[in-house]
Amino acid sequence: MAAPNAYELDDNVARVNMDVVWGYLSTEAYWSRWRTRGIVEQQIRTAWRVIGVYEQGSGDMVGFARAVSDGCAMAYLADVFVLRSHRGQGLGGRLVRAMIEDGPGARFLWMLHTTDAHGLYAKFGFAPPQHTRYLERRSQLGRPG
Repeated sequence: MAAPNAYELDDNVARVNMDVVWGYLSTEAYWSRWRTRGIVEQQIRTAWRVIGVYEQGSGDMVGFARAVSDGCAMAYLADVFVLRSHRGQGLGGRLVRAMIEDGPGARFLWMLHTTDAHGLYAKFGFAPPQHTRYLERRSQLGRPG
């Protein structure tokens, strides 16, 4: 396993390896499997911000996150992952920190949906999941009819 400093984080969307993102989201992620590669690529191209995690030396992409935002007050964190072979080195925390604390949205209201990693997100001030105030209309994309 590589040392944590053997990785760099970069918010250059042109550097994102679409094959890596698509490979993970289409085979390992439990969320939004209805998306086509074209939709995922569009979401990345039009994202408010993306962060990639890259191995020093090889430049291989090993992690990713994207955000949707109004650019001034709120943002939604999406598609956060670190490839399995690079987990356990704090890269998930570095990725989330770079996105929500070290970037232009540091003072924003941040939202996300997840069924796992609640402990990681709690370190960054995300409250435990509750639906007492939050209303949601589920997407109709990818559903028959």
